[in-house]
Amino acid sequence: MRRAVEQANVVIGSTGISATDDRRFTLSVLNAVLGGGMSSRLFQEIREKRGLAYSTYSFASAHGGLGTFGLYAGCAPAKVDQVTKILGEELDRFADGGITDAELQRSVGQLSGGLVLGLEDSGSRMSRLGKAELVYGELMTLEESLERIRAVTADDVRELAADLASRPRSVVRVGPFGD
Repeated sequence: MRRAVEQANVVIGSTGISATDDRRFTLSVLNAVLGGGMSSRLFQEIREKRGLAYSTYSFASAHGGLGTFGLYAGCAPAKVDQVTKILGEELDRFADGGITDAELQRSVGQLSGGLVLGLEDSGSRMSRLGKAELVYGELMTLEESLERIRAVTADDVRELAADLASRPRSVVRVGPFGD
């Protein structure tokens, strides 16, 4: 079915890590720096600096045996090739160069604050308890979780980024591209 749309959507995806992988805290930091908000590298490079996309971010979803990792952008159809290229280049640049100490500290602070604030909502608390029981097989205290986030190093992030960037990638582009 064809619909008249004015925006193209691009996803570059690959396999990620499982929900029980010890690097899940590193992945949270990586995701925050690469595409987790307005200060993220993807947002700054693609939207703010170049004005090529309406929205851009990275995402990760972890499951029992494996996970997914990806990059997204919503842009004008005429810019889709350029945006697709930049998304891949930013992931590769991230894997090669790692992160700065300032980016590490900012993302650790962002993640720590989000974890603490999330405990103020009963739905989030119940989700955390359920996930701990069903997925992890253990319930970490708030302090243990914060310690795991604070323990992530810039080298950890670069190594995981290099691992993710080396995996085969799939590209999906949806938009008004004709035949």
